[in-house]
Amino acid sequence: MAIADTRITSGNEVITAKKVKVYQRGPKASFFLMTSGLRSVRDKSFTYFEEALDKNGNKFDRLFKVLNCYSEQVRRVHKEDGAALEDAGLHFNIHVLMGGQLSGDKEHKLYMLYPQGNWVEIGEGTPYQIIGAAHYGKPVLDRTLQYGDSIQFALKVGSLAFDSTRISAADVDFPVDVVVYRKGSFHMTEKRFTKEDMKENADGWQKRLRDSVNQMPSSWFDGIFDAHGREKNPKSASVAKPKKRGRG
Repeated sequence: MAIADTRITSGNEVITAKKVKVYQRGPKASFFLMTSGLRSVRDKSFTYFEEALDKNGNKFDRLFKVLNCYSEQVRRVHKEDGAALEDAGLHFNIHVLMGGQLSGDKEHKLYMLYPQGNWVEIGEGTPYQIIGAAHYGKPVLDRTLQYGDSIQFALKVGSLAFDSTRISAADVDFPVDVVVYRKGSFHMTEKRFTKEDMKENADGWQKRLRDSVNQMPSSWFDGIFDAHGREKNPKSASVAKPKKRGRG
């Protein structure tokens, strides 16, 4: 499963554009690519990648081979544009998640690719992976999501992590694209959700958070407040003074 927002910020310009793309290459080759980073790097590497797929895509029977093909295009774009981007004060920045299954894969796979073109496989020890604005939604995922959870539970948790990020990050917003893949199906289900679609979910999450805080035990700070919630003796703090030294 993949969740991606659609807000692109470039200087003072804000646009809506897809950050995840689904590829269906024959009856037994289905995968998605999700990106974060510079839009120009993403678009150019995708153009080169799709040209390479048209020429050699029928030779790929494993997802990592497709990923190797894409990583070659990222390195190619870096050779062409990396120096110019650095001269303009921009880092060559693209992170990619690729997930899916090809005919030679025993099960569905998920990989993360770095700007240098190297990649890692996301396995059982990591129930999720975030690229882009990671820190706001990470606590929600860390506290709740486990590797063996159902895809329905994962989608709920993922939507809450997205909502936490949306509230705090100016460059993340609706609409949001969701892609779901089931092992052995060789088919991606893709759907876009607007702010109105998710309003009940977001409002309910906000209310439950506040209710949970109000219901938390408060005995641990009883020494600070009285029965009416007022601070105890706010002006009675003692101040230590140094002793005067005697003469002689």
